[in-house]
Amino acid sequence: MNFPTSPEGWVRLQDRLRGPRIFKKDIHSHSPGLSSGDIVAVKSRDEHHIGWALWHSKSLISARILRRGEEVPSQDWFEDRARLAAERRLNDPEIPNDAFRVIHAEADDFPGLVVDRYGDTLCAEAYTTSVEKIWDVIHPVLHEVLGTSRHRLVMDKASAQAEGESVFQKVSPGFPDRLHIEEHGIRWELDMKASHKTGFFCDQRDNRKRVQELVRNLKNQGRTVRVLDICTYTGGFALNAAAGGADEVLALDLDEVSIAQAKRNANLNGFRQVKFRHADAFSFLRQQAANGNLYDVVIVDPPKFIGKRREFEEGQAKYHDINKLAIPLVVPGGIMLTCSCSGIFQQLDFQETLRRAARLRPLQILAETGAGSDHPYRLSFPEGHYLKAFWMRAD
Repeated sequence: MNFPTSPEGWVRLQDRLRGPRIFKKDIHSHSPGLSSGDIVAVKSRDEHHIGWALWHSKSLISARILRRGEEVPSQDWFEDRARLAAERRLNDPEIPNDAFRVIHAEADDFPGLVVDRYGDTLCAEAYTTSVEKIWDVIHPVLHEVLGTSRHRLVMDKASAQAEGESVFQKVSPGFPDRLHIEEHGIRWELDMKASHKTGFFCDQRDNRKRVQELVRNLKNQGRTVRVLDICTYTGGFALNAAAGGADEVLALDLDEVSIAQAKRNANLNGFRQVKFRHADAFSFLRQQAANGNLYDVVIVDPPKFIGKRREFEEGQAKYHDINKLAIPLVVPGGIMLTCSCSGIFQQLDFQETLRRAARLRPLQILAETGAGSDHPYRLSFPEGHYLKAFWMRAD
């Protein structure tokens, strides 16, 4: 990658810098001849230098801030930032070594790029084609620090469409079709050809452990524990409930491929009390209510319902409806965990949506949690705090 010491490209803003993402509508003017992946100087309307950004010529997000101040982000700087991100995770006792997020986009000064570690393998996802050359520079550093040896970078399909680009992937020799990891005493198989994102949702790691501990505590009280896991994906919460000693676990998802993988993961661990169902969550929950089924623990972890600002109202309605259908299925005194991974759906919006969904049923909020410390976020970019989880007790 070519990192010029004094880039000539520049963009001038219409108004003040509002965050690490600069949208096309926020740009007053820019230098001619810019190419996607260029590092450009960011200036205010009155020519005050703000910092440096990664340019994309066709994206609605035209520029992504890399570094504030006068100093240009050089190749050495990118390597140092990657090394710092990896070392911080390794030195954090709360982060396990086998599966964790190594680089978390804007929070680690790599906007549009996330990297997860699974054993000796790095799995990265690009949300803009502009980070491809940066990945080529930093992955050798990450291998050096982490002791990993294989890697894959894939382009997010929705992001590629938004940029008018083609989906791509860059894979090292020997990259496997399947990976195996262990988390909280549970073994997982990751299907790298069919899985979403980087292959596993490391962001829910702490919440999965908490579900396992919750079920174990209920069992220690001598209770029979029934668990419902809605939108299970590959069985994350369901298997942790089983590991905690749940007597019955019913898990459902609309994705047949994910359900098949969840079944393999359950078999891998010998969890015979887990039953999986291929079903639409909304229809299934209505049927459960009609049948009078109740559960001691209900988990709602749907996919991202709000991806863009224009989807806000429709997505909020989906969060309302799925929780409205799930809440009556919790036994009196039972626990409900409900999550949102929509970055622009803020904590208070989610809480208010839950309040309306609960209607007349009293719910006591026990805790509000999110992703672990391997998923930091910038104060200037609250959307980076995308995972929100409410733990509630139902009266």
